[in-house]
Amino acid sequence: MAARSIWTGSITFGLVNIPVKLFVAVREKNIAFHMLHDQDHVRLQRRMICPSDGKEVHAEHTVKGYEVSPGEYVVVKESELEAAAPKKSKTIEMEDFVDLDQIDPVYFDRPYYVVPQEQGVKAYRLLVEAMEKSKRVGIARFVMRNKEYLCALRPQEGALILETMHFSDEVIPVADVDGVPHKAKSDERELKMASQLIESLSTKFRPEKYHDTYREAVRAIIEKKAEGEEIVTQPAAEEKRGGGGGGGRASNLMAALEASLAKAKSGAGGAGGASSSSSSASARSSRASRTHASAHHRAPRRRSA
Repeated sequence: MAARSIWTGSITFGLVNIPVKLFVAVREKNIAFHMLHDQDHVRLQRRMICPSDGKEVHAEHTVKGYEVSPGEYVVVKESELEAAAPKKSKTIEMEDFVDLDQIDPVYFDRPYYVVPQEQGVKAYRLLVEAMEKSKRVGIARFVMRNKEYLCALRPQEGALILETMHFSDEVIPVADVDGVPHKAKSDERELKMASQLIESLSTKFRPEKYHDTYREAVRAIIEKKAEGEEIVTQPAAEEKRGGGGGGGRASNLMAALEASLAKAKSGAGGAGGASSSSSSASARSSRASRTHASAHHRAPRRRSA
C-alpha cells in the first residue's frame, strides 16, 4: 500500500516557494495490548468518574485545568487556547543554514521525508543540490496539527529529510544532571586499554544487525497462542560473570579491560558467526511471518465488548 502524505504545503527559501508533501520516515512496530476482563475476556472500557460523588462524567462536562499548586487548578477555556494557538500556515519557513555537526543529536525528535509536488520538482532538486554542495542544513519552523515545530532539513540520497526538534528550553543541560564526574581523571594505562578496546570493536554501522528481541519474543508467544499451542516458560539462564578464558570475576577495572580486549581480539575473526546469526534472524523473521499469516486465518473469534 502506498504511503499517504500527512501534511502538504511549501518550503519558502528566500523568494523561492517549493510545494511539498511530508511522509513519515519511521513506523514504530510496538505491540499493543487491550485490557480484558479475566473472567470472560471481554474488552474493558475506560470511564471518567468524579471521586467526590462517584458518578460518571461525560466529555461535554469536562474542562481543562492546569495545576498551579497541589489541589489548586487554573481553568483554561477552549476559546482561550484557540486564541493562543499558532497562526495556521502551510509553509516551512527556512530561517538559517548551519553545519549539521553544530546540532547535538539530543535536539532531534522525529524524522519525515519531504517530497516535492509535481510543480515543485525543479526548485526542490536545486535546493537539495545546493545544500549538498554547501554541506549545510536548514533550520525552519512550520505548523502541523495546530502545533508549531522547530525543525532541521537536511539532504540525504537526493532527498530532503525534515527532523522535528526540541526547543532549547526543553533540553536539560548536562550541567544540571547530578552525578556526572566532570573532574575525575582517568589512569593513563586504563585510558590506553579502553581506547584499544573501542578500536577493536569499531566497525561500520549496519542497522539490520540489531533486532528488537523482546518484540520478536512477544510476537512469537502471540502467534503460538493464536494457533492453540501451549506456552512453556523456560527457566531464566544464569548471567555469565567475569571476562575472558579462564576467568572468574574481574577484580578491578584494568583486569576487566584486559579480559574484554582479549575476548574482542579472539572474536575478531568470527565474522562468519555474525553473518550466520544475521541469517538465522532472517529465517526466524520469515517463519514468524508465515506463522502470523496462518494465525490470522485460524485465530479464535473474540467476543465483542
